[in-house]
Amino acid sequence: MPAVDKLLLEEALQDSPQARSLLSVFEEDAGTLTDYTNQLLQAMQRVYGAQNEMCLATQQLSKQLLAYEKQNFALGKGDEEVISTLHYFSKVVDELNVLHTELAKQLADTMVLPVIQFREKDLTEVSTLKDLFGLASNEHDLSMAKYSRLPKKKENERVKTEVGKEVAAARRKQHLSSLQYYCALNALQYRKRMAMMEPMIGFAQGQIDFFKKGAAMFSSSMDSFLASVAGMMQSIQVELEAEVDKMQVSQQELLSVDESVYTPDFDVAAPQVNRNLLQKAGYLNLRNKTGLVTTTWERLYFFTQGGNLMCQPRGAVAGGLIQDLDNCSVMAVDCEDRRYCFQITTPNGKSGIILQAESRKEHEEWICAIHNISRQIYLTENPEAVAIKLNQTALQAVTPITSFEKKSETSCPSLNLKNSETENHTIPATELIAPGTPIQFDIVLPATEFLDQNRGSRRSNPFGETEDDSFPEAEDSLLQQMFIVRFLGSMAVKTDSTTEVIYEAMRQVLAARAIHNIFRTTESHLMVTSQSLRLIDPQTQVSRANFELTSVTQFAAHQENKRLVGFVIRVPESTGEESLSTYIFESNSEGEKICYAINLGKEIIEVQKAH
Repeated sequence: MPAVDKLLLEEALQDSPQARSLLSVFEEDAGTLTDYTNQLLQAMQRVYGAQNEMCLATQQLSKQLLAYEKQNFALGKGDEEVISTLHYFSKVVDELNVLHTELAKQLADTMVLPVIQFREKDLTEVSTLKDLFGLASNEHDLSMAKYSRLPKKKENERVKTEVGKEVAAARRKQHLSSLQYYCALNALQYRKRMAMMEPMIGFAQGQIDFFKKGAAMFSSSMDSFLASVAGMMQSIQVELEAEVDKMQVSQQELLSVDESVYTPDFDVAAPQVNRNLLQKAGYLNLRNKTGLVTTTWERLYFFTQGGNLMCQPRGAVAGGLIQDLDNCSVMAVDCEDRRYCFQITTPNGKSGIILQAESRKEHEEWICAIHNISRQIYLTENPEAVAIKLNQTALQAVTPITSFEKKSETSCPSLNLKNSETENHTIPATELIAPGTPIQFDIVLPATEFLDQNRGSRRSNPFGETEDDSFPEAEDSLLQQMFIVRFLGSMAVKTDSTTEVIYEAMRQVLAARAIHNIFRTTESHLMVTSQSLRLIDPQTQVSRANFELTSVTQFAAHQENKRLVGFVIRVPESTGEESLSTYIFESNSEGEKICYAINLGKEIIEVQKAH
């Protein structure tokens, strides 16, 4: 494994899993160094203890040699020579005791003390900064969780401002603690080498001085060697001082940034959104179900890789696959009164994961990036140019049309492709709906226009039955069922031979709404009779649109989202040809009930024809 030089201070603020992974390497190295330093200190203290024991032993030996004279031996012949000899040896031992005492003191000052200082100062500082960094990170996570729980509607601006300031303070505190922690770990790599060599220099120098004074046993070559080691230590010290100065300057520059770097959603009024992204990375809150009705939110680091959405927890070496984004759909959703939530749906319509961004800008960019990836733009030769072109086309496609009658005038040429051939197998999306087909989100007329048209006539009753002659089938209809629906959009299609055209229209309508932040819908009453489908304004009971049931050629509910329903209408044109349009609604009840009512109405029509 290649050696790691140092931690980059520029990555302290982002706090990405890659930075955390590299930080864990330095932390593991610091832990190993701490264990080794403790073992080394024990060995050196044992040497120092042995040297102290030698001092006490030689001192006791000298006294014991002098005590020989006081022993009063019964047979003391020749004791005078012995006593004088022992007195000489006692003097020699006293001189050796002085040398051993000096050696013990030198070992304590130059061998044991540097290791203790390294452990108590440098290693303890790293451990303390690690704890402070952990506390700051936890405080930041708690503040982000508190910020993420701010309600989307009717929120208290003062509370929002206070929480924003709290997040900024926590983020700044984490940034400062991480910078200090990174600097300490980087400096530790230099101090480690010095701390290992300095005590051994002290040990060797003490032994040399001891033996030089005793018997000059060490040669000058050892002196030159120690001199070279001392020169090496001096050069390391110079490098350390230069690196410390450089890190201090870099730290000051990084801390002098604008406060907006620490404040989430600081440009909520007018964020600069890049809608042409083909890659995206950052922290998101992932919604996890913990029970039938309980959920939890986990803040994780997400990034896109090709056509995949990846997730990488903190401390992990690599990310894991969360969702294959090819042909998926993404849309903003309201979830648990949290802001900036969006949902990714699989190509077969199955509900996928729900994520929450920390700001409006991140929310919109994530939706745009996932939508661009789902269309496999990244596989083209010039994906950036294709993304720009398609997003411009989508922007033109969602330009609102405020009159129902204008639809036939503004429809794209794909409306005339009704005679395209269909096959029994699965039809590609391009054969169902022409690329670039406009999507209309306000196809029905406002109620005020119909009030002007129906002024003077009597108001319809609460069941949607008009009392004028506009809809004479209301009284004699064998079927009358009302459903509460919200119109999502309509678009021209190329075929009505399969329900797949409805599912594809649902996907494109929801995707376009998510991309262009069109979330507001108007609630209406859908009246299903044995002759027609009527869309009624719930406040004025004015009929806003009417479709003959015989013109409904296809109808279906979404396979996963049971509240989505759509139908295809075949409308004759002035040219003598016919156009096909798909209308998508969201119902308060299951879409299958609406489909059942439409099917029942068409069966009634068939029975009436038979009689």
